[in-house]
Amino acid sequence: MTERSFRPLPAEPAEPAEPGGSGGSGGSGGDRPTADAWAAVGGPAGLLDRVSFRGPDAVLASGLPVRQLARATVAACSLAAAELAAHRDGGPVPAVRVDQGAVATAFVSERHLRIDGRAPVGFAPFSGFWQAADGWVRTHANYPHHRVRLLAALGLPPDTAPERFAETLRAQSAVRIQERAYEAGALAVAVAPPGESTHPLIESRTVDAAPARPLPAAPLPAAGLRVLDLTRVTAGPVATRTLALLGADVLRIDSPHLPEDEDAHADTGFGKRSTRLDLADPADRAAFEDLLATADVVVNGYRPGALDRHGLAPDALLERRPGLIVAQLCAWGWTGPWADRRGFDSLVQAGTGIAALTAAADGRPGVLPAQALDHGTGYLIAAAVLRALTDQRTGRPGGRHLRFSLAGTASWLVRGIRPEEGTAGGPYGPAPWLAETGSPYGRLRHALPPIAYEGGPTDWARPPGRWGTDAAVWR
Repeated sequence: MTERSFRPLPAEPAEPAEPGGSGGSGGSGGDRPTADAWAAVGGPAGLLDRVSFRGPDAVLASGLPVRQLARATVAACSLAAAELAAHRDGGPVPAVRVDQGAVATAFVSERHLRIDGRAPVGFAPFSGFWQAADGWVRTHANYPHHRVRLLAALGLPPDTAPERFAETLRAQSAVRIQERAYEAGALAVAVAPPGESTHPLIESRTVDAAPARPLPAAPLPAAGLRVLDLTRVTAGPVATRTLALLGADVLRIDSPHLPEDEDAHADTGFGKRSTRLDLADPADRAAFEDLLATADVVVNGYRPGALDRHGLAPDALLERRPGLIVAQLCAWGWTGPWADRRGFDSLVQAGTGIAALTAAADGRPGVLPAQALDHGTGYLIAAAVLRALTDQRTGRPGGRHLRFSLAGTASWLVRGIRPEEGTAGGPYGPAPWLAETGSPYGRLRHALPPIAYEGGPTDWARPPGRWGTDAAVWR
């Protein structure tokens, strides 16, 4: 059946958790965030009793319910993996036991990464909070082209020192800086007070009635499935890194004209392969179409409309490949005046009121203890894809178009999850959830995956390869 419109899960305030249902151990039957995340990906409520939690409660400390969001998204993804595994093997759905220490470690995986003992570079000098004439503004300039655009938008030369940059910002209003940056293709967002606008956590529609190809029994739930990974930075790569963990053949495709932070790829490239294709080049375009012809899933993390000129709009992909699952990610939601704007987790925190809600006593804007919008959305994407794969084979065939946004996850965090009063547990140390692996980048210390169900994988089958160096073919 074709659905012309999306079915959203509104980001509404959650009901109170059942007594005793949200502690660090025991069942999840009363854990409302997990139930909401599972409902958002279309999961049958009867499977929630398969989920339990353990491990330290004293993780991801924040005035907002970050710990609850993090473990709920991982639990939903783990349950979706367990459900698909059971479908393929014909047995009962395995138990899901999510460790909150593993979740907390994975949600800051980029901070734990070491490459031959070296810590990756974090935010660049022109990325961060800056005082404006009437408040604060958050900038993002980690990529060189974003830094150049930001400085140009403010009338500054490329060799401007951070001190001169700060002086220039203090002389202008935050919204003026924001709009000048937007017009120049740069990234700056005025720190906003908490607002009332909400965005759905997930939107979905069934596009056609194409029958799903049968999946034989396999040791991993996504084994044999092919995923085209058109994502960058964090949220999308976390989703596809998770699908690779679960056995999918994931091939990331980037333009040869866009730079990438190879330290970031060393974190999110586990289990995947990576190639570069210029879709304006006839030979590269033919290679892409060959890949699409047998793909099961496409995950697109580019700004809405950015790939449409290449014939990669969701409807165009689904027309050429009936039965495909297309998952789309954006920053600011799919409707409204900001829908087509660029954005990153840090900017969405600033623009949705999270930075104001977590501000310090002196008024300086705050941040979440992790890039929780990125990581949480990544696990939701993977969960929804896994559920769609199961759904296609258990009574609802047809292609799927799934939509996610960082703003939707932010709405859920701020207005859809009721904070818990007090948490128990001793000091948290990440060591049990870290491992070392050799790779083409060198010796990597990395966070282990938090996905946990009985019989499931505990680490990726392969380390990240060098970005953009693999052949544009399926395994």
